[in-house]
Amino acid sequence: MELQELIFFYLHENSTTIEVQFRLNIDSEEEIRTDFIDLNEASDFGYELILEDNELIDDEEDDLYWLNSPTIDEENLIGFLNEYYIVSPEKLPKPELV
Repeated sequence: MELQELIFFYLHENSTTIEVQFRLNIDSEEEIRTDFIDLNEASDFGYELILEDNELIDDEEDDLYWLNSPTIDEENLIGFLNEYYIVSPEKLPKPELV
């Protein structure tokens, strides 16, 4: 069981919750999973998901200059989700048909 596709992610800043939509390698193309995960869960696993402003590469800075909100490290998010659902399979959301 591994994350095949990260479809959507969004940081809800007021609640420090990340909303994720994804597909696992065991899911069909018509299925997605949605979960809401507290940032503290990622920290407990040793993952820092929020990029500091100075961690953005130059091209990203040019494209995202207007954003004042924190940026999520997509690679760390994928690594965290893979580990999180292996260690805590009971937290894995059920697939939903699209």
